[in-house]
Amino acid sequence: MDLQYLLWLQEIRLATGGIFDEFFNAISKFAVDILPFLPFVIYWAVDKKWGYLFMTNHTAGELLNGLIKLTVCAYRPWIRSDLIEPAGDSKTAATGYSFPSGHTRTASTIYGTIFVWQKDKKRWIAILCAILILLTGFSRNYLGVHTPQDVIVGFLESVLLIWIVGIVHKKVEGNERMLDILTIIGVVVVFISLAYIQLKPYPMDYDASGALLVDPQKMMNDCFKAAGAFMGFLIGSYIDRRYLHYAIPEGAKNLPLLTCIGAALAFAWKEEFAPATIVLAFGKHWGNFIARLLMLLFVMCIWPLVIRRECHPSQADGRHA
Repeated sequence: MDLQYLLWLQEIRLATGGIFDEFFNAISKFAVDILPFLPFVIYWAVDKKWGYLFMTNHTAGELLNGLIKLTVCAYRPWIRSDLIEPAGDSKTAATGYSFPSGHTRTASTIYGTIFVWQKDKKRWIAILCAILILLTGFSRNYLGVHTPQDVIVGFLESVLLIWIVGIVHKKVEGNERMLDILTIIGVVVVFISLAYIQLKPYPMDYDASGALLVDPQKMMNDCFKAAGAFMGFLIGSYIDRRYLHYAIPEGAKNLPLLTCIGAALAFAWKEEFAPATIVLAFGKHWGNFIARLLMLLFVMCIWPLVIRRECHPSQADGRHA
């Protein structure tokens, strides 16, 4: 039934000459290429508490999604059926196993957190986010890269995580001891997760020519990235709580510019400089882990210091204005 649904969408795609392909591809790419930088902007310049929640939901959700993918090891639709022909360069660009959908999970987590944040403040923003979640999930089916169950579970995974994080946050907010305990638990979870994905067995299926259908080593890359980002978030949040105590310099004239520069630097690191340096030196597994860890430390520790210094020079130098 799931493949029949994808074939039906494929017929629509072909019948319309692919006129909607780029639109849905843009929806998908925005969810994973641009949207994950929104929590950084919120943390630096809008609402620090919600910035924490955004990054908690996203980094923990990314690791959880990676672990589920590497546990289930579901093949992509075009591997399951030769009749499925995904749009664009999906066959070469898609990373990770199929179940659950990482794009849907990312969109549902970040748009969903905005929904919870804004539903009682600016309802139109919440409604727009709900629409974007639906569009992102549907785009994964329409483009032929995920089955309906991939999308549904990716969405439900995010809803459950947002709910759990919200409850835990209310119980531990302001309790430094509990926050430290959760940080230690998180670090242990990261190490256990990395050991698990490297030691567990994977399906080793070959095509008629003797080539491996899916290389599990390649499929682990996304999970190493997620583990690095989550570890960076945990360490960064601890350093901020204990030492930095970053506070948004509300009203500072250069805060918008500094925020834009910080986001641009993080984006450049992720897309260009990390692959050309750290990943090249340490390989795609540990290189990606280290690169994402450093990116989150930059977000939570280094750039807040820059913002503080540039917005309140006297405070950065330890003097009172």
